[in-house]
Amino acid sequence: MTLLVLLGLVSCYVGTLGTHTEIKRVAEEKVTLPCHHQLGLPEKDTLDIEWLLTDHEGNQKVVITYSSRHVYSNFTEEQKGRVAFASNFLAGDASLQIEPLKPSDEGRYTCKVKNSGRYVWSHVTLKVLVKPSKPKCELEGELTEGSDLTLQCESSSGTKPIVYYWQRIREKEGEDEHLPPKSRIDHNHPGRVLLQNLTMSSSGLYQCTAGNEAGKESCVVRVTVQYVQSIGMIAGAATGMVAGALLIFLVVWLLIRRKDKARYEEEERPNEIREDAEAPKARLVKPSSSSSGSRSSRSGSSSTRSTANSASRSHRTLSTEAPGPGLATHAYSPVGPDVRSSELKKAHHAAPTRAETSPSTTPSQSRAFQTV
Repeated sequence: MTLLVLLGLVSCYVGTLGTHTEIKRVAEEKVTLPCHHQLGLPEKDTLDIEWLLTDHEGNQKVVITYSSRHVYSNFTEEQKGRVAFASNFLAGDASLQIEPLKPSDEGRYTCKVKNSGRYVWSHVTLKVLVKPSKPKCELEGELTEGSDLTLQCESSSGTKPIVYYWQRIREKEGEDEHLPPKSRIDHNHPGRVLLQNLTMSSSGLYQCTAGNEAGKESCVVRVTVQYVQSIGMIAGAATGMVAGALLIFLVVWLLIRRKDKARYEEEERPNEIREDAEAPKARLVKPSSSSSGSRSSRSGSSSTRSTANSASRSHRTLSTEAPGPGLATHAYSPVGPDVRSSELKKAHHAAPTRAETSPSTTPSQSRAFQTV
């Protein structure tokens, strides 16, 4: 009997002191927080188990409990569906299992086991480690020979502290993986490295690695150092290309304008001829002595020439049909328009007198002269 009392006192003393454990786990993994007891074997109906979480701000909340033969685990939205008893808690293993871990699960957990006035508790400090997010590599400065360049690398999230490490990636045999000799690390910003007095040998592929206890991530950036002369040549070549393009465009434009102007002049030339051209002047053609006056009208179509020919024919007819006594027949000779007009008038005045005085002219002679 005395032995049983001593064992009870020892168990109470152990329960009062409890145990303390510290566990570190990476986020998204599974963790088991230990809690063991021997209070459920004699009387299972009165067994009571409770897990509590105290966060960094000192707030306490219930995680999971067993009471009156029922398990209750949906106390918080953050841990709903992710917490459970890891084993047979009635047999003495009331360990808590969380899967998958989240940063919000970090804190101090307390396990309390009660049964018939006896109790045991334990404490577990859980630290959730978050792997660094993929860092972002950036360049600050000019990529020209002799200038300075800053390599910057930073992760937006992850458990502190985060260690950054820069190195060169070997792309060819014989290349050095170390940074150039004139490189300086910024201790105030571990992710920054200054490359001073760049040379052509500074060109290459650089890798930044961000790491902590949970893991590491990296990013890569390429550095290409250029000669200052090459930059001037590139700028001059670009300027020359632009000037050449402008010159070609100007030549093509002038050719098009010239072609359009020539086409316009060709289209306008017939209109100028039709509007400004003078009518051709009429010419008098002298008829030959062996041909009649009617055939002389072939060489022209003007009204002046037709009138002159008609006057000459009338003059010949009158002079042939009515020759006066004692007058000899004269051969026809071409005369000017004024002379012909005056002779024509005289012929018209003299025709009735001659017709009356000499009516003996034969019709055959008159017909013969008309047909000539």
